[in-house]
Amino acid sequence: MKTGIPVSRRSLMKSGGALLGVPFAFPAIASDPLSALRAPGHFALIRHAMAPGTLDPPGFRLDDCATQRNLSVEGRTQAVRMGNMMRAQGITAAHLYSSQWCRCIDTATLMRLGDVTRQPLLNYFGPEPEPRTRQLDALRAWIATLDLAQPTLMVTHQVVISGIFSSAAASGEIVVLRREADGRLNAVGRQPTG
Repeated sequence: MKTGIPVSRRSLMKSGGALLGVPFAFPAIASDPLSALRAPGHFALIRHAMAPGTLDPPGFRLDDCATQRNLSVEGRTQAVRMGNMMRAQGITAAHLYSSQWCRCIDTATLMRLGDVTRQPLLNYFGPEPEPRTRQLDALRAWIATLDLAQPTLMVTHQVVISGIFSSAAASGEIVVLRREADGRLNAVGRQPTG
């Protein structure tokens, strides 16, 4: 697996500062949002599949899945279903990015759409406002630099999706967004996977 490289604020400024502080627009929601992922400029934020409980146990470690909250059998089945849904839309390969948490990496891997790149900007963050703002700004800056010519999927956590999309997402829900030429992100639609 590869490791994502966060983009610095200086790099963002050189690229024109796209996405920093730019609000989202919410046009009419598509009835079949996954098909949009075949078109350039689109990407999906995906909440990891079902993992029982809330938060992780005290003292958990990113390098030890046994110390974390992990996918249930139902969650593993749900992740496979997500990949099948993509293939049904003609998406047989994608750029896959994941939070470093095992439940996210496992979700991305079980979709079987390509190699998974760990991206720390998709990691869970706590309730403190300063780290939250700093991480979301860096994530928006990174998204502004991505080549979205091919389907691009990002498996992450509820707090990251609600911070970017301004709406909660259920376990395994896929939120499709379009990056406009001016840097705005428009919601195309959302697809639950049950």
